[in-house]
Amino acid sequence: MHSTLVRAQNVFGFFTTVAFCVAAVIALSVVVSPQTPSASVKLRNVQVVRGRPHYYSYKKEEYAHIKFDLDTDLTSLFNWNTKQVFVYLKAIYPSLKASEPPSEAIIWDAILGSPSAPWHQNHYIHPNPKSPKSSSKKSSKSSKPSAEPLYPPGELHLQNQRPKYQITDISGKLQNRTDVVLELGWNVQPWVGALVWANKADWGIWEGLKGGVSERFRLPEIKGARKVDVSTEKGGESNRGKPA
Repeated sequence: MHSTLVRAQNVFGFFTTVAFCVAAVIALSVVVSPQTPSASVKLRNVQVVRGRPHYYSYKKEEYAHIKFDLDTDLTSLFNWNTKQVFVYLKAIYPSLKASEPPSEAIIWDAILGSPSAPWHQNHYIHPNPKSPKSSSKKSSKSSKPSAEPLYPPGELHLQNQRPKYQITDISGKLQNRTDVVLELGWNVQPWVGALVWANKADWGIWEGLKGGVSERFRLPEIKGARKVDVSTEKGGESNRGKPA
């Protein structure tokens, strides 16, 4: 006859085996959920400035400030096993040496929470559309953000969006760089299973990202001592409901 401890161990072992099998089935079942992500990225404005891009920078260097328009439809990335989707926009530009790979720098990111995920303060809150010019300042200040989300999870419509991060280069020089593009990427974080990164190729019923890359542009020269607005976005997580 088995002791109480042995019986408890057998029950626990059976429970963990069943839990592992259920988790494996859930993780593998997402392959039957179609994915059709699409996005449009457009450059709105780019400035190259010489100064200290961060408060902790110990020397002046050239850095780029990029504003952009972003429209995405990533709703198909959300299924029964999606906890959240980490979305980011990166700038890709050639290195100074042709033998080196292109440089990449993230200029904006957001955490898109699934409706099935518990509320978290870091989940991105889509900014409210800007008030029309005809509306008074008083009414715009008194307006409160809606408790309901403006768009389904994964759908973004950002106009003239400021970056969260400035672009710097190890060489300290950025002006006159050519063939720069903005590219959208993401990382799907499931409840159980492996992380899934952005993919441009079709895989079964999972279609690759359609669009998501801007037209090529050039980083301009520094224009004298003229003051330019290089303020960054603090993030939709800390500025809930405020327009970008």
